[in-house]
This record gives sequence, structure tokens and C-alpha cells, in this order.
Amino acid sequence: MCARSVLPSPQLPTRDGVSPSVVALPSGPWPLVLDFLAHRLPKVSRADWASRMAQGLVVDAQGQPVPSHAPFRPQTKLYYWRALAFEHPIPFEERIVFQDEHLVVADKPHFLPVTPKGRYVQETLLVRLKRRTGIDTLTPLHRIDLETTGLVAFAVRVQDRNAYQALFRDRAVRKTYEAIAPHDPQRTWPLHKVSRLEDSAHFMAMHEVPGEPNADTLIDLIEARGGWARYALKPLTGQRHQLRVHMATLGLQLWGDRIYPTLLPPTPEGEPPDLSRPLQLLARTLAFDDPITGQARHFDVGRSLDLDAVISRSP
Repeated sequence: MCARSVLPSPQLPTRDGVSPSVVALPSGPWPLVLDFLAHRLPKVSRADWASRMAQGLVVDAQGQPVPSHAPFRPQTKLYYWRALAFEHPIPFEERIVFQDEHLVVADKPHFLPVTPKGRYVQETLLVRLKRRTGIDTLTPLHRIDLETTGLVAFAVRVQDRNAYQALFRDRAVRKTYEAIAPHDPQRTWPLHKVSRLEDSAHFMAMHEVPGEPNADTLIDLIEARGGWARYALKPLTGQRHQLRVHMATLGLQLWGDRIYPTLLPPTPEGEPPDLSRPLQLLARTLAFDDPITGQARHFDVGRSLDLDAVISRSP
């Protein structure tokens, strides 16, 4: 089985902000490279692969275009640029909060993916930022959900990536979030929520199970009125959907959450996404000791979630 990934190689340029992907050629019966691509990556038709090759969008390790009549050569690699015929636009703008020679920190809007995936390539934060800054080597240091808004940090230089990513991997980054969910006047705040989260039977969803805790969140009340409240969330661990699951299991489902506690059907392929109920979860701050410069870094998105807007839209 061939492996595919985004190639972190400075030798091959981005095209319209999109970095090339790599595919390894195993031993096999294919006479031509085109035969292999059409067989192993069938979501792109044979005719489309031939067209991409004619445009120079499939290259070898030296960056030389591979024509459609090129013979198959096992144990080599090919590089290609993903392209979608149409992407539904995400009509919300990102904002650069901070930029220097080491870091770019951006405020991601709701519904914008961080990196190319599925139905989106151009309409992603990474590609937008590469086009805006002209920095082909930008690499996200962490992820937030497509539905979540707020801060995402990127490394500028290739040689800095590992040191910055290690901060997030080793939980050396202090994060705070805001969320809007129902107000429970019977609870005492702040609250410390600890549990074990694992994959559930539903795609991409997590759930709590018995066992050694692996998810740890501090939750506090900021303000409450009209049956709703704005909360401050501090994740001390980094499990997928941790904040959403912890709030939902407390009976405090985040406003606009399409997964917890009930998984709603996804938007059908080809239809525009429903942008009417943005998840009320904001990545508000990031703080860490910079491993490159030694500085104490602290970034604040400089905005809050709008509790009044939620109250006005709620029954």
C-alpha cells in the first residue's frame, strides 16, 4: 500500500499556496506511471491524471515533470499538487495576530479547516496564510477543530518546527478557551473535570469510558444570563474534542455543537456547508516559553464570544 502525505520539502514550491503531496511507488504490474496513479488514487480519474501530468503537476524527486507516457519505476516517489474543481467558499476572514521570523499566530474563523483535507484545499487556514504571507514553509504547530474559532500557531522556518511542535506534544503550552453553553445554577464553580476519553463507534466522535483518566479540564464561569453562560476552559491535556465532551457530559452542550451529545448528519457531498450555527468555542490564549528565542510568549485573540447574540437566537 502506498503512503501519501503533505511533503515538508523546501525544494518543491507551493502552487497557489498548496504544498505538494507525495506518493511512494511500490513494486507492481503497472506499465506506466499513469496506470499506477489511476489504480491507486482512483478519486482522480485517469483522464484527470493525464491532464495534470500534461500541466506539469506531477513531478519526480528532482522536481522534473513526469509525462503521462513515463514508464513505471518502483521504489521511487512522485509529488503532485492536489486540486479540486470547486470548493464552496468559507465567507469568513482569518486574521494574523502576530508574526516574526519564527512564528505566525492567526485567528481562525469558524468553519475554516486548518489544513487541506477532504473537500477543502484552497479554503483552509494554512493555504490562505501561505498566499497572504508568501511563506511556503509555514507549518501548523497544533490543530483546532474546523468548527472552533481562535488562535492557531505556525512555525515559519523548517529548522524550528521540531522544537515548537515538541512544546505542544509535551503539554508545555498553556491554553485557555471560551465556550457558551446552558447555565446550571446548581453547580459550584470552578469545576475540575477528569475522565478517560476514547474513540466511540461514531466517526470522529469520542466518549467517556471507565479507566485511567487521560483528559483533564478546568472549567469556570465567566458570566451568566438568560439561561446561558460563558465559560472559561483550561485543558490540561490534549485529547480530541476534550472540551466538547467534558461540557456535554456535564449536561452543558456547547451552543452549535453538531456532535455532542447527539451526532447530527454531515452535509451531503456537493452541497454548501451549513454556516448558520457556529460552534461557540473560542481558542482565546496561547502561552509558552519559546525554545528558540527564550522569550515568554503570550498570545491573546483579543475578542470574546457574544453571549447576547446566543441568547437572542435561543428559544
